[in-house]
Amino acid sequence: MSSFGAKVIWHRQKSEKFTDRRYCRGHVWQFDGGVEVPASSSPHVVPLPYSLAENVDPEEAFVASLSSCHMLFFLHFASDAGLVIDHYADEAIGVMETVDGKTMITKVTLRPEVTYGGQTPDIALENDLHHRAHDACFLANSVRTEVVTEPVR
Repeated sequence: MSSFGAKVIWHRQKSEKFTDRRYCRGHVWQFDGGVEVPASSSPHVVPLPYSLAENVDPEEAFVASLSSCHMLFFLHFASDAGLVIDHYADEAIGVMETVDGKTMITKVTLRPEVTYGGQTPDIALENDLHHRAHDACFLANSVRTEVVTEPVR
């Protein structure tokens, strides 16, 4: 078994009353190795100026983590297949909806675009690699969200 952690730090500014909900949602995520990521609620959820649009919000991070997990497994399986990947980019999109009174990310669409060095696989092999990556992704296996892959060629 493995465990993974992150430290999330927020503090109230002295000028903020807090109980009126007029406080900044800006905070910091700290990860092992010393990386710090400025985070905030999404301006789609909590209006400006109480959200910080320039910071990463949990919804974006959720989509990015699913995309990253898929990519890492795709690269692994492509390497096993003898393929050389020069570039991988994904403009992933998450959709938030309310279902049965609960707001959630209901669907994440991954749109990976892969550039190969040398032989480009046929569509069937590339689709198989994406299918295997999806099946192996720890995060996709951990959520109720529908995660679909639509490779870009």
